[in-house]
Amino acid sequence: NNNNNNNNNNNKPSAWDLLYYVHYVEHDRRLDEWVTLDRFDLSTLERATPPAAEGLAEGADAANGTETGRRTRRSNDGKFVRQAYGASSSRRGGRYGASSSEALDDGGDNTNNNNASDSLLRGGNWHYTGSAGNPDLAELEAEHHEITKVKNIGQIVMGKYLVEAWYYSPFPAPYNRAETLYICEFTLKYMRKASFYARHRRECPRRTPPGDEIYRKGNLSVYELDGKDHRVYCQNLCLLAKLFLDHKTLYYDVDPFHFYVITEVDENGAHVVGYFSKEKVSAEDYNLACILTFPQYQKCGYGKFIISLSYELSKREGKPGSPEKPLSDLGKISYRSYWTHVLLTLFSEQTGEENVQIRDVSLATGIKTEDIISTLQSLNMIRYWKGQHVVFVMQDFLKKYRERDGQRKIRLCDGKCLTWIPHAERKKGGVGGGG
Repeated sequence: NNNNNNNNNNNKPSAWDLLYYVHYVEHDRRLDEWVTLDRFDLSTLERATPPAAEGLAEGADAANGTETGRRTRRSNDGKFVRQAYGASSSRRGGRYGASSSEALDDGGDNTNNNNASDSLLRGGNWHYTGSAGNPDLAELEAEHHEITKVKNIGQIVMGKYLVEAWYYSPFPAPYNRAETLYICEFTLKYMRKASFYARHRRECPRRTPPGDEIYRKGNLSVYELDGKDHRVYCQNLCLLAKLFLDHKTLYYDVDPFHFYVITEVDENGAHVVGYFSKEKVSAEDYNLACILTFPQYQKCGYGKFIISLSYELSKREGKPGSPEKPLSDLGKISYRSYWTHVLLTLFSEQTGEENVQIRDVSLATGIKTEDIISTLQSLNMIRYWKGQHVVFVMQDFLKKYRERDGQRKIRLCDGKCLTWIPHAERKKGGVGGGG
């Protein structure tokens, strides 16, 4: 027995053999990283004993399959090997815990994602509300944070790109433990092994997303997908997107949404750039539920294109829309920039003699009146004059904006290239989505 204990002690990794998960206070979680001990200034180390109630749940909770993170040790050959170090309690089928789907082989078709759809509530984006005065909501928020606070996927290979993951995503086991996931950019099927991925790329017949192509200009193409008709693809898209979206609740019930997938087209096919989703029926007139440009295509102007596309659809429908609220910090920046561009461009085309109402601007742009007013207020263009609020536009300000704007190439949706018919009109006329 003593010999066995000595062998166990010898095999136990030291502190220098481990990787440590680091979150930087007051910084976005996508900056979180695994680091070795030599990255720490140990002279500043403060040791704290966690309460017994907060000990790691190795038993029943781990059986639920909802891991919060991984401990990493250095193996004998010097490589790092990740191991699960515990689990957060998660009500199976509850609101914020994605239930464990049946384990899939790498040669599978990822079609078991919707097994849990009946027991999961659906939703769009997750937003922290503070939960003041609501203990149930506070518990849900705390549980959501605990489940998602540690990244579980290291990176993805998608087409010719190797992309580092930013956030936790509830891929089903055993994919949720993979350091690298391999993603087919045409079917969004995910795999753990490079050999399966290489074989799939050779044999995959698809070269475009499913659904109807509704936009084509140059090498830019957009496909509309019904979540009900293309359930597996849309579920895989949501799982993939969650790797790069922090404030998003992910559910397997994609039936109530339409998805609009933006692609770059070349001789090898249509490569996914980003997407946005939209509720089929929205009581709040939301024209966008979730939006993402994948990291490998960011800083290319696709964000404004996706936003402008959502508003072009709203104009076709004849009713102004707005993104799902509240917006994330990055969402506020993107939308405020787009709204500013649209409004100042519209004002610069006028002589100043027109008596334009906010309501007219809303119908012309597809932007809801409250978003127009908030944007104008941020630009200090709302003034109180003769007992009423008016839009005050300085020509010098517009001139400077036009000069600056003329030096930038802004990628926006060209309505002439959009062959899309509103769904309400399709039901009346019995026609499809393309032109």
